Amino acid sequence: MDIKEQLDLLRKKIHHHNHAYYVLDQPQIPDYDYDLLFKELLELEQQYPELRHDNSPSARVGAKTNTVFDEVHHAVAMLSLNNVFEESEAREFDRRIRRLTGVEEVEYTVEPKIDGLAVSLVYDNGELSLASTRGDGQVGENITDNVRTIRSIPLRLTVSSPPALLELRGEVYMSKKGFEKLNQAQKESGGKTYMNPRNAAAGSLRQLDPAVTSSRPLDAMFYTIARIEGDFSLRSQHDQILALAKFGFKTAPDIHLVRGIEQCLKIRTELLDKRDQLAYDIDGIVYKVNEHELQETLGFVARAPRWAIAHKFPAQERTTIVNAIDVQIGRTGAVSPVARLKPVEVGGVMVSNATLHNQDEIKRLDVRVGDTVVVRRAGDVIPEVVSVNLQKRPVGSEEYVFPSKCPDCSSPIVRIEGTAVHRCSGTLACSAQLKRAIEYFASRGAMDIEGLGTRIVDMLVDKELIANVADLYDLTAENLKNLKSIKEKSAQNLLESIDKSRQPTLQKFLIAMGIPNVGETTADQLAERFGDLESIEKATVEDLESIRDVGPVVAKSVFDFFQDESNRKVIDKLIENGVEIQKVELKILPESDSWAAGKKFVLTGTLQSMTRQEARDRLQKLGGAIASSVSKTVDFVIVGDKPGSKKAMAENLGVKILTEEKFRECLESGKPPDSL
Repeated sequence: MDIKEQLDLLRKKIHHHNHAYYVLDQPQIPDYDYDLLFKELLELEQQYPELRHDNSPSARVGAKTNTVFDEVHHAVAMLSLNNVFEESEAREFDRRIRRLTGVEEVEYTVEPKIDGLAVSLVYDNGELSLASTRGDGQVGENITDNVRTIRSIPLRLTVSSPPALLELRGEVYMSKKGFEKLNQAQKESGGKTYMNPRNAAAGSLRQLDPAVTSSRPLDAMFYTIARIEGDFSLRSQHDQILALAKFGFKTAPDIHLVRGIEQCLKIRTELLDKRDQLAYDIDGIVYKVNEHELQETLGFVARAPRWAIAHKFPAQERTTIVNAIDVQIGRTGAVSPVARLKPVEVGGVMVSNATLHNQDEIKRLDVRVGDTVVVRRAGDVIPEVVSVNLQKRPVGSEEYVFPSKCPDCSSPIVRIEGTAVHRCSGTLACSAQLKRAIEYFASRGAMDIEGLGTRIVDMLVDKELIANVADLYDLTAENLKNLKSIKEKSAQNLLESIDKSRQPTLQKFLIAMGIPNVGETTADQLAERFGDLESIEKATVEDLESIRDVGPVVAKSVFDFFQDESNRKVIDKLIENGVEIQKVELKILPESDSWAAGKKFVLTGTLQSMTRQEARDRLQKLGGAIASSVSKTVDFVIVGDKPGSKKAMAENLGVKILTEEKFRECLESGKPPDSL
């Protein structure tokens, strides 16, 4: 046996024992024997460095690199899930699924929601080639070297005939026991301690030195396949889970396949009862429609699938004391009362501030300085005060009086008629509104200017270096020298980040401008409908209302924003300062111009005049949606030769059938089928 064969055999043995130990939890040899195998591998690779490769078990050690994390553009977006908190919301989710699919009792997978860091892995011909973070769902960070150090993640798939390409998604986490050991070691060495296992996992996975990551007790579980090449007959979510286990990945042990929402809720209750006994943190449970065909029928809304939800566990609550009550002024002038608390750990996070929502909520709770209160934190939601212990109220406490003047600019605080919201009337004169508007403009979901946080923004405005968001692009190194607390390297990094933000997508630019009532979903719809900023600026209220899901209030907000002279001046200056807003290729025509817009189609059989893909593309450009199966929600089934069972199903459900000839006439004339 030559050296290469000897190395290959050693690596194969070690991969096998890693999988048995870290994934199956069934060690097959003593630790001492494993250590001897690993020692032999390291010695041979050191002796023959030309035979070493990236996916050798020795990569687990974490070789020193000097690279920072490069951007990774996800081939398939890493979507988030919509959340529900009440059983009634989960039942409504099920009702919606049944209504949209026509299925009387839906089959679901019920999966624990691991509280970790979402990752994407890519394997080429069975070998790990890329690992990345979720990032914003479209672009993440390359963490391949660090992921290679996690023992439970296979460096090569454990099947003899792996897929040519496999992309999967999962969660890197740290067990409760591993977290305790890490924090104890950090304390003893004088290092940083972490607040909770998720925080520890995220910090460990993003270490610039993979050797540090290798020393941390990280683990990983996987739950879905984003892409796979080859004939693997994966027709359901449950099929994917089984395939992942077969490929060598750890999957959650508490996954169930059930029928109907009541079974989902029953399993959730059982898992909630044993939540504290689990080896790892979970913050909820996920329900997914099992069949892929139904998933395709249901599709997506905004950045989340319609066919899955996360049913979050009840909020964790703690008792503490209110030290003070004050108000914060937001970017739109909204006045938000905040309780300043005696710091308390809630759900693994140290909480010192909690929202009181508005004046009406303060009156309802009768919160006063010195009160003992219950604070709730649910997931990533801002902590809130939920009740007051009146029995512990200090003698002589006084009712809180809502301020009548802005603490920043002294302008009158006014209440918007018919709402619970108070606003500072200072607008452009209020530096607090300006600061928060600039901070929002620079946030990750908007222009993504790294390093421009609250402290820096406050200093830039206070020193009168910027008076609006466009002034950011006039900043120079000389300007930043006036801010003594900013180091030269930090100033240079900030300027580079500002420069990097000069070519935003149209969607992100619209979000960054802080248009009232325009969030991520509406920004996407505006971009896809109009394509460029100039067209949106010229749009009438009627044009805006023609967009699906955009009502009169949102349309008026957008129209008014672009009619405002001061807003136009800021946009003009941004463009003058080199901000180039990327255009969007128009995919959807106005509904009034397209017979297919807003309609759902199923294609079946062989088309003669075009391929099925060409037909799909043409329908989607007209604003149509494509479904893979026939249900009551489908508007038309387009049939070619040998259509199979889908035509019969359409006839049974009363769904309109279009022949290829009639479909082609609609495309050529631009008229709906009923008018031909």
